[in-house]
Amino acid sequence: MIKKIICVIPARGGSKRIKNKNIKSFLGKPMISYPIKAALKSKLFKKIIVSTDKIKIKKIAEKFGAKVPFLRDKKISDYKTGLVTVLLNAIRELKIKDDYVFLVNATSPLLRAKDLVLAFKRIISKKADGLVAVSSFDYNPLRAFCYNKKKIFLKFKWPKFRKRNSQDLQFLFHDTGTFYIYKVKSLLKYKNLCPKKTIPYFLKRYDSIDIDDSEDLKFAEFLFKFKKD
Repeated sequence: MIKKIICVIPARGGSKRIKNKNIKSFLGKPMISYPIKAALKSKLFKKIIVSTDKIKIKKIAEKFGAKVPFLRDKKISDYKTGLVTVLLNAIRELKIKDDYVFLVNATSPLLRAKDLVLAFKRIISKKADGLVAVSSFDYNPLRAFCYNKKKIFLKFKWPKFRKRNSQDLQFLFHDTGTFYIYKVKSLLKYKNLCPKKTIPYFLKRYDSIDIDDSEDLKFAEFLFKFKKD
């Protein structure tokens, strides 16, 4: 049986560190155009929806093939608004009754269509409630230092690991912020990004960059030039 799937791309207007980050030029095109293109190329979705509070973003998203059937309320369009709130809002606004919903980050220019396809196959085969795209840390965070400016000196955040070799520590991963997949009924039930049966989809470290500042942006542009679909 073919599953019904919808894609939601959150793209609010405000951003603190990079102004208009979601539509900022990335190698000559708006940032948001890249995940829209990847979603279209995957041929998974009956609809690709951009959730935004800004007319300007709406027009750009529609130009590149997404739909913007409503403008998001200002009350849920600030930096404190969580992704679950955005997804649940889209489900209510559109009366979504699809089997699955993807959440794809608007600032994911390195996203590949094939990863969306493979991730969807994975959540189906594992019969999971949710899937999160993850990647490995550059260095195991269990060996992290912390710093108290008043006391001046560095110290281990978790002293019990200070004598352990990094390769002997538990292998940890982080959320890339690239994309997520959920059974709609599970999302409505659990209302969080990690429902009861959530599985990982592993991305290579440089297939996703969390773009927070201008240095991240430049690095992502550098990596994009060597990206192969």
